[in-house]
Amino acid sequence: MDAQKVDMFMMTNSKFFESHHMAQIRENLLKMDDSKWAMVQTLQFKDPTTMLIVSILAGGLGIDRFMIGDTGLGIGKLLTCGGLGIWSIIDLFLIMGATREKNMEKLVQAFY
Repeated sequence: MDAQKVDMFMMTNSKFFESHHMAQIRENLLKMDDSKWAMVQTLQFKDPTTMLIVSILAGGLGIDRFMIGDTGLGIGKLLTCGGLGIWSIIDLFLIMGATREKNMEKLVQAFY
């Protein structure tokens, strides 16, 4: 893969991933063949900041977890009203990291 394309991808999508994953992502993108590049370019990543806002506004209903794909946790939060509010408060600190991890999982699936 062309290093210039990889660097452009890294610059435009760095906010969607944890900083300690960036070196691994760059290495995997450089090894990847050109046939998978189009698929990687079309991936839609969830914005961690947007998920934080959703968590602040409707976290007690589990909407934030539904949006990132954690259906089971979303149902749990919905049925318990956000764990009586405690789970909702904890998720305010965890949702951005969980969103970045889900984005990483989506990108890894595209590699293989």
